[in-house]
Amino acid sequence: MDINFTPEDEAFRAEVRAFIEENQPQHLKGVRRGEYRNKEDFLVWHRILYKKGWLVPSWPAPYGTNWTPTQKYIWNEENARAETPAILPFGVSMVGPVIYTFGTQEQKDKYIPGILSGDVWWCQGYSEPGAGSDLASLKTTAVREGDYYIVNGQKTWTTLAQFADWIFCLVRTDKNAKAQEGISFLLIDMKTPGITVKPIITMDGGHEVNEVWFDNVKVPVENRIHEENKGWTCAKFLLSHERAGIAGVARSKRAISRLKDMLAMEVIDGEKLIDDADFERKIAELEIDLTALEFTELRTLASEQAGKGPGLESSILKIKGTEIQQRITELVMEGVGYYSLPYSDPLSHNEFAPGPAYAEGTTQNYANMRKTSIYGGSNEIQRNIIAKMVLGL
Repeated sequence: MDINFTPEDEAFRAEVRAFIEENQPQHLKGVRRGEYRNKEDFLVWHRILYKKGWLVPSWPAPYGTNWTPTQKYIWNEENARAETPAILPFGVSMVGPVIYTFGTQEQKDKYIPGILSGDVWWCQGYSEPGAGSDLASLKTTAVREGDYYIVNGQKTWTTLAQFADWIFCLVRTDKNAKAQEGISFLLIDMKTPGITVKPIITMDGGHEVNEVWFDNVKVPVENRIHEENKGWTCAKFLLSHERAGIAGVARSKRAISRLKDMLAMEVIDGEKLIDDADFERKIAELEIDLTALEFTELRTLASEQAGKGPGLESSILKIKGTEIQQRITELVMEGVGYYSLPYSDPLSHNEFAPGPAYAEGTTQNYANMRKTSIYGGSNEIQRNIIAKMVLGL
C-alpha cells in the first residue's frame, strides 16, 4: 500500500479544504453533539453536503462520489481538522446501506431520497432490556396478520428517538427458530399508533437516549427488508459498517491536538503540563496506538476499494478506536483537574463557572464517551469475534 499522496491527491485536499472553509456552519465548529440546541443543528451540515453531492462518499453509484480510498481518508482528515459537525449515522451509515444492498427497487426509491436529503430522520431499534451485546436474544415480536405485522415489545438506549420520523428494528418473527434465524428487519413509521417514546435522562442531565415501546403496532409487510427470518443477515451487515465508522481516527487525531493545546495553557506550580514528563509519555503512547490504528483503517479502505466489504478489521477498528477515544477524555479530565465540575452545563456558559473556558463540559464528555466501548457491539463481543474467526479459538 503506497502511503504517499500524489499531486492529484493534494489538489483534492485543497479543493476539500476550500469548500469546508467557505461552507462550514461556524456556530457549530467544534461543538459536541450533546451541545446542539435544536434539531436543525444536527442537519445543517448534512444538507450542505447533500447539495454538494459529497454526503455519502462510501456509497456506490449512483449515490456515492466514486472517490478513491485515499480521497475518503483526506475527506475525513479535513473534516476533523476543521471540526465540522459529525453527520448522524442512523440514515447514511446504517439503514441506508442495508436498503441499497438488500432492499427491493421500490424500497430504494421510497426511502433513499429522504435519507440523503435529511428530510427523514431515522433511529435504531436494536438494543432491548436484556438484549444489548447479546442482541440475538431480543424479545420484541412481530406476528404476521395478512399484509401486516403486529409488533409488540420494547427497545432501549434509542439515540435521538425523540426527533425521529422512522425507526429500523430487529424483531422476532419466529419464536421457534434458533435465535439468529427467527429475526426480521422492519422499517417502522414513528407516527404509527401504539408507539411511545420515553426519555432516559443520563447522569449528566442530558436527553440523548430513550425507550421506545410498541403496543400492537401495525407495520405493512412491504416495510420488511430482505426475507422474513433473514434479518440477522442485515444486522451483521449494518454492524460491520457501523463498527468501522466508530473508529473515528481523524477526529481522535484532532482531539489529541486540542489536548496538547490545552496542556500548553494549563499551569501547575509554575510549570506547563505539556512539559510534564508523565503527560508527555501518555500522549506519546496514545499517538503510537492511533498511528497503528490509522494504518489498519487505510488497509480496510483499500480492501473496500477492491470490492470487499468491511470484514473482521471492523472489529479491530471498533475496539482500538473506542479505547483511544476514551483514553483521550481521561487525559483531558486529568489535565483539567478540579475544573472538571460534574454538573456544569456547557450550554449555559455560566459566567460564574470556575476555571478556563476549555474546561467546560469536560466531565459530560468523559461520561458520554463511556458508551463507545458498548454500542455497535461491545468490545468484549468484538474480541470474541476475533478469537473465533481469526484465531480459531
